[in-house]
Amino acid sequence: MSSLSLGISKDLALWMYEKMLLIRFFEEKAHELFATGKIPGFVHLYAGEEAVAVGVIANLRRDDYITSTHRGHGHCIAKGCDIKLMMAEIMGKKTGLCKGKGGSMHIADFDIGMLGANGIVGGGAPHAVGAALAAKLKRVDSVAVAFLGDGAMNQGVVLESINLASIWKLPVIFVVEDNHYAISLRSLTPTALQPRVSAARGYAERALGFGVPAVTVDGQDVIAVYEVAREAVAKARRGEGPTLIHAVTYRYYGHFEGDPLVYRSRVEEEEWRKRDPIILFKNKLLEAGIATQEELRRIEERAKQTIEEAVKFAEESPYPEPEEAFTDVFVEAYY
Repeated sequence: MSSLSLGISKDLALWMYEKMLLIRFFEEKAHELFATGKIPGFVHLYAGEEAVAVGVIANLRRDDYITSTHRGHGHCIAKGCDIKLMMAEIMGKKTGLCKGKGGSMHIADFDIGMLGANGIVGGGAPHAVGAALAAKLKRVDSVAVAFLGDGAMNQGVVLESINLASIWKLPVIFVVEDNHYAISLRSLTPTALQPRVSAARGYAERALGFGVPAVTVDGQDVIAVYEVAREAVAKARRGEGPTLIHAVTYRYYGHFEGDPLVYRSRVEEEEWRKRDPIILFKNKLLEAGIATQEELRRIEERAKQTIEEAVKFAEESPYPEPEEAFTDVFVEAYY
């Protein structure tokens, strides 16, 4: 067997594996640091969903755009954000990507097309549509991807964004990361209870109502995600308009750090962990003969070392000075 059996090159396969590990190790470290009080504010961890971010973003270029969610660390890492600067950002340090003022939910790096994580549910959808409109007006073949949680599909602005993207045939892909639990101000709503909050019974169905092609994919299988995203991205680059990808996945931690998780069972969690996306992909790499156990071990050690170096950098970095509180927060001139 060879890399051809997975439909990707060895270099891409190992890149994907390392990115998934970096996301997992980053999130596990964030979980640890938050518990010790080293990370201020809220933290929403992406562990368990790595195959979605990596599978989609493996198809993107540096000049493509993504918008993210409050659960955005995985998207940032997959798109290429500097992990040291990310760690400093979530610890509120001056050396962070946003100088410590964005924190976990508002990491952004415009230089690589990461237009920002977003504390507003569904808030990234119109941003991605705007980026896609800009690409179309400039007559370049860049695409935009809006990552959304399943709860965001109940937000009017998301449906308006899908509608505009369809009308204008914009190069945008909407990726719904369905981790089975959406949170509202009052309660957590399992996907199984969607009829209580929406007349539409599926996320793909809503996109089809706007004339947008939609596909549901196993969000634990990075190759499956990669393949549907490859088709959607190619379609967008050809000027054929948007696609919605409904990726069925699962978050390992609570909605936020400190969530007591009383709404789901330990049995359910254990069943999902049996289909861990990293383990599934590792087994595929070994079975296809793409890499040996030793090659994968070295990648794992390198990823762990990268995270440890990021923590050291962040811990040694200074906090912003009090007089910098309003610097870079407001636009100082209007034209």
